[in-house]
Amino acid sequence: MSELKISKEQQDMLSKISVMANDLSGAFSLRVDGNPYAKGSSSNVKITAKTDLPGIDIRVKSGTKGEKIHIPVILTQSGVKDLVYNDFYIGDDCDVTIVAGCGIHNCGGEESAHDGIHSFHIGKNSRVFYSEKHYGEGTGGKNIMNPTTIVEISDGGCMEMDTVQIQGVDRTIRTTKGKLGKNAVLKITERIMTDGDQYAETRFDVTLDGEDSGTHVISRSVARDNSKQLYVSQVDGNSRCSGHTECDAIIMDNASVSAVPKINANSTDASLIHEAAIGKIAGEQLIKLMTLGLTEKEAEDRIINGFIS
Repeated sequence: MSELKISKEQQDMLSKISVMANDLSGAFSLRVDGNPYAKGSSSNVKITAKTDLPGIDIRVKSGTKGEKIHIPVILTQSGVKDLVYNDFYIGDDCDVTIVAGCGIHNCGGEESAHDGIHSFHIGKNSRVFYSEKHYGEGTGGKNIMNPTTIVEISDGGCMEMDTVQIQGVDRTIRTTKGKLGKNAVLKITERIMTDGDQYAETRFDVTLDGEDSGTHVISRSVARDNSKQLYVSQVDGNSRCSGHTECDAIIMDNASVSAVPKINANSTDASLIHEAAIGKIAGEQLIKLMTLGLTEKEAEDRIINGFIS
């Protein structure tokens, strides 16, 4: 175990998106202000820098169980435009956790941006849990984050994604694409909150090629003030498969939310469902909490935190 030699400001930012703020062990890669800062491999996970593009290759040996891989990114200088390509090669019969995330602290006058393109190649019968948190703060220029996740899951594999963006991101386009083999599963849960004049766009595109493959996508969001959100999902069922997409949004103030779910059944054995619900906080919910002594603002916050937690 070694200590990260970064500034207190950088440590504070890292602690908001990752558990590796002070010490680290095992496989990890930390990127700071658009440059690789530190990385380390383990006996089962090898992390190497790309030679043709900014970013890293992460290779996990077949049969690896119980390992955690941390790949956070932090930006603390205004005006940084960071683009990174990370490729994950997961062997067969693995069970690993990958913790990603990006934090931006921007107190300057320029726009700061991070675009991360993550590609996953998941081997047969392997399970991957992927956690990603995006966070922004500061009184300066805009904070921009555009994550792209591309997933290919081999027969019997499973990937579960949990993504969170609840503060300080002014503009984001979040893209996830999946292609599944036989008996493969992709589960996605995202939680988003926007306020002010922020804009958030989510795009899911999942192709179910393998027999008995399946996907389950849930998006929960809150739009406040003058913010705008767009949710677009598409599931293509090309064999005997199951797919479900769900968008639930709370809209407040002068915000707007659009949901565009699409399902394409290209096999008589495909079973696909989409759901979308957008609305304000129910008045009876507020009244019930306010009778317990909460103010209207406290009641709203309690409902919202429960909704996106």
